[in-house]
Amino acid sequence: MDAFDRVRAELKALAPQTASAYAGKTVAVLLPCYNEEATVAGVVEGFRRALPQAGVYVYDNNSTDRTAHAAGKVGAVVRREPFQGKGNVVRRMFADIDADIFVLADGDSTYDPALADKLIERLVKENLDMVVGARVGGKAAYPRGHMLGNRLFNRVVSGLFGAGFTDIFSGYRVFSRRFAKSFPAASSGFEIEAELSIHALDLKIATAEVPLPYGARPADSSSKLRTVRDGCKILWTIGMMYRALRPFRFYGAICAILALASLALGYPIVETYLATGLVPRLPTAVLAMGVLQLAFLSLACGLIVEAVSDGRREAKRMRYLDLSSVAATTAPQWQEPRVVSSQIL
Repeated sequence: MDAFDRVRAELKALAPQTASAYAGKTVAVLLPCYNEEATVAGVVEGFRRALPQAGVYVYDNNSTDRTAHAAGKVGAVVRREPFQGKGNVVRRMFADIDADIFVLADGDSTYDPALADKLIERLVKENLDMVVGARVGGKAAYPRGHMLGNRLFNRVVSGLFGAGFTDIFSGYRVFSRRFAKSFPAASSGFEIEAELSIHALDLKIATAEVPLPYGARPADSSSKLRTVRDGCKILWTIGMMYRALRPFRFYGAICAILALASLALGYPIVETYLATGLVPRLPTAVLAMGVLQLAFLSLACGLIVEAVSDGRREAKRMRYLDLSSVAATTAPQWQEPRVVSSQIL
């Protein structure tokens, strides 16, 4: 039994069934799809069996096949998003749909719908805001380039924003309403998963990971991810988010590089001046001073943008706190203490 089968068996062996853990709460299953005619019907039916109380929403992202027809035929609510890219679809889904719990998955049949209730159970019982299904699969599920890229980007994000996730690119996630409705999505493509993870790390939102099996695509379904192109876009997104969320560190690093360059250019000139009283290489001296001025300018930018970033982070946190948690209960009403034998109990 490989890791894929072992994880599946362990999760399905958990008892009892978890529907009671989120009784009375509305659940929405979100499936962004682009040319998934071959698999989307099976995915929709799987979620309808696993979460019979949930609404299943398929957003067709300009498919050239019959994805929308196949999804509607098995009972999904089908809508369309004209702006191309998974990030655009997720942003539209979070804006359009209202529920207590959101389940985000793919329509390519690589995730097991039967295990969605395990993610929901973890979300509700621990009062979390996002639970990520960390993928466990074999070589057939993970192309070599994708596996190496996933490991690299996970280490980059952990180094820049702090540890918290082992699979920042998982497409199988469960969210609370307050996460979905306070998430300022900016990405347009596959970098949306990295943005979701970094947002949670930046605001220190309560999250967890659950290892889940990740299957290979069926033979008649092809991946939309392009390793090099999308990898570059994801790396750029991570860099821009680091600039926006950690501006003092970002501009401070530029300041340090420029200051070292200025020192390397100017030290021989200063040394010659102290020995002879002459400045024989005036253009180099001017260049060294110009580079040093740029270093101080970068430091000033970092200080200013850091203050702006703190204000934006506070605003996002306040919006997040405006919404109730997934396990929110009515606060107990105040009762006057009872007096017995002149003692307050």
